[in-house]
Amino acid sequence: MRAKSLSLVGALCLFVLGQAAAQDVRLPDFTLLAKQNSPAVVNISTSMKAPKLSQRLPPGYNLPDIPEDGPLSDFFRHFFGDEGPGGPNGPDGQEQRSSLGSGFILSKDGYVITNYHVVREADEIIVRMSDRSEHPAKLVGSDQRSDVAVLKIEANRDLPTVKTGDSDQLEVGEWVLAIGSPFGFDYSVTAGIVSAKGRSLPNENYVPFIQTDVAINPGNSGGPLFNLRGEVVGVNSQIYSRTGGFMGVSFAIPMKVVQDVYSQIRDHGSVTRGWLGVLIQDVTQELAESFAMDKPTGALVSKVLAGSPAEKAGVQTGDVILSFSGKRIERSSDLPPLVGGTKVGDKIPVELMRDGKRRNLTINIGALPEDEPEIAGGAAPEKSKLDAKLKIAVAEPTPQQREEAQVNEGGVLIEDIAEGPAYAAGLREGDIILQLNNHRIGGLKDFRAQAEALEPGKTVPVLIQRQGGPLFLAMKVPKKDG
Repeated sequence: MRAKSLSLVGALCLFVLGQAAAQDVRLPDFTLLAKQNSPAVVNISTSMKAPKLSQRLPPGYNLPDIPEDGPLSDFFRHFFGDEGPGGPNGPDGQEQRSSLGSGFILSKDGYVITNYHVVREADEIIVRMSDRSEHPAKLVGSDQRSDVAVLKIEANRDLPTVKTGDSDQLEVGEWVLAIGSPFGFDYSVTAGIVSAKGRSLPNENYVPFIQTDVAINPGNSGGPLFNLRGEVVGVNSQIYSRTGGFMGVSFAIPMKVVQDVYSQIRDHGSVTRGWLGVLIQDVTQELAESFAMDKPTGALVSKVLAGSPAEKAGVQTGDVILSFSGKRIERSSDLPPLVGGTKVGDKIPVELMRDGKRRNLTINIGALPEDEPEIAGGAAPEKSKLDAKLKIAVAEPTPQQREEAQVNEGGVLIEDIAEGPAYAAGLREGDIILQLNNHRIGGLKDFRAQAEALEPGKTVPVLIQRQGGPLFLAMKVPKKDG
């Protein structure tokens, strides 16, 4: 009996050890990866001249009459400035600022990749290697839209470089590793997994970010993100934080985007991107129903810019772009990176939904302009009573209102709104209605006609202009008037 018990205990121990061994096999070992790639990772320090910060006395208050050689003289001058020659900030009104970041060497002849925001407005850039040697760097070029900068250093030897990988092949849940200088602590190594791909961030429409849970902090910016094969698949760029420190959500620029920017800057000194010339938004379930679509998908065109490639190809406001160059568009955020990565002049097939039917167009891609075209105009004001069906009062916009809203012509301004279908749909006072049920609103006459023709009980799309941008909303028409 005792022998049997011992054998059971032994078997149990072997099982536990086997499980532990299995767990140990599944966990990655980053030691070799870190050792092999650290020499190609660099610390980047910058310095710049910036306006000197000094306090100001409230209006109407003056410094007390203090002798210049008195003990309080330096105190007041430090905190409230020096009103002597050169202005309140002293002889040149400037002071030296510095910042720290990370980067990596991409080629043996000294091309270095980092973030645009790391070297922005820098007067001097110093690249420090793992052997503590320092090299002054020249800014070859940068691209604010992708937050990528290309530097060049000169060295009397072949420099260590990283291997680059295909960021498109990354899988959610895959292990990744970062090397950088958080808070100035050089060559810190942190690891985690890919949390998501293709993330769109506010004001970052042209980069499908890689989201990870790798610990990234200030100073990591511009450093490499490696896969387990030791290939750089991204450049660490941003964190999501409510405290300023790491909270488990980090974002990296895919290496596919970085390689494109690097090649353009190296070869041409600047970056060009493809351009359609449309403003887009997501399709909600309500909007999908109003457009007679089976499910919410695609990018809804809320505005087509005059003279743009989209307008020339026949794209219209209210179209839903379903695919671009054969690639499905599930959300509106899927479209900008695809368009931006397309070569200027390429003719791209686009599938879209219009009036409940699928259509195919070919668009000749243009070059993304530096600034959006300005839209302005004027019209004579005319007022309207509260519409009994929609519970809104509208008027012709004044020239000033058109200029503020960036509406060139057409549309009606909501002057008043009460509880009803329009308010429930999200329309608000100050919105300008551009389309109602896919019909363009040229003025009050058009609005009244289209409002009267609305089918009771039907959900219809409404295109409005709000804070200078177009927006589609879905409105449920009441089954009975009143």
